[in-house]
Amino acid sequence: MVGLTVLLVVSMGVGVFAGSADIGLGEVYRAVAGQFGIGSGVDANTAYIVVDLRLPRVVEGAVVGAGLALCGAVLQSLTGNVLADPYILGLASGASVGATAVLTLGTTVAGLAGGPAVSVAAFAGAMLALLTVFAIATTRTGALLPGRLILAGVAVAQAGAALSAIMILRADTGAADRVMRWTLGSLAGARWSTMPLLLIVVLVAAAVIVLVSRTLDAFAFGERSATSLGVNVTATRWLLYSIVSVCTAVMVAHSGIIGFVGLVVPHAARMIVGPLHVRLLPVVLLVGALLLVWADVLARTVVAHQEIPVGLVTAVIGVPAFVWLLRRRGGAA
Repeated sequence: MVGLTVLLVVSMGVGVFAGSADIGLGEVYRAVAGQFGIGSGVDANTAYIVVDLRLPRVVEGAVVGAGLALCGAVLQSLTGNVLADPYILGLASGASVGATAVLTLGTTVAGLAGGPAVSVAAFAGAMLALLTVFAIATTRTGALLPGRLILAGVAVAQAGAALSAIMILRADTGAADRVMRWTLGSLAGARWSTMPLLLIVVLVAAAVIVLVSRTLDAFAFGERSATSLGVNVTATRWLLYSIVSVCTAVMVAHSGIIGFVGLVVPHAARMIVGPLHVRLLPVVLLVGALLLVWADVLARTVVAHQEIPVGLVTAVIGVPAFVWLLRRRGGAA
């Protein structure tokens, strides 16, 4: 934990330093220190790049990476599905419908336009998809069975993908390009003004999930075993599914759809500390934050004077890692 925390702090420092603008390490330090009245500071342009563009981007990368990894770990435990990720309940598809509607049709949302309208529409679409999945999957007794939930999520995701495709086909080339970039995820829109909501949602979700970490251990042995251990399975599932879904919807609204973090990181963390959630979840948070911070650094620097979507970087990193994990599991079996 100490080593991962130190590595994360150093990585965030590298993230603030890295970028297309040639800003030295000393200037970065003076720009940040100047915000606290320490030292003489730097010129306004350098301060803007470091403090208003790079620093919130690095913080958002760490928060979103930690949140996606945490949500993936919880869903894998609740559903008993090793392929579960934060988008398994159709949230990504619903968010894509909302964002696509704004980007292709140019509609406003609650009087907002541009980036804020896209974020609000994406969140609304994700929550609508979630409610639809819950309505389909809930049994007459009010239970949320993992198998029904996953199937409902797949169905809603397919419907959302079809709606998005229809809007894209009717849109011009520029709008289609904007939709594609949004669906691949980006931290370029990170600003301090939108950070408090994201931080609060992820921190509250993490606190609640860590508090019920021992309850999550009971699900490893199946629903009957969890019930015999005194766990209210239905209430726990409703609580955790709701928290994880809202957290994921907020992250997607801020950063678009960033894949593989919530799928690969929980498996990697289990290899480090084992399956007990009281140890697993903190490591998942730190490793997820590390992965996305470095993915964003690569997205900004791997191609000179051009930024590539961070979702492409996580896919390039995540696919080989996932294949290796699958082969390692197969060998162990």
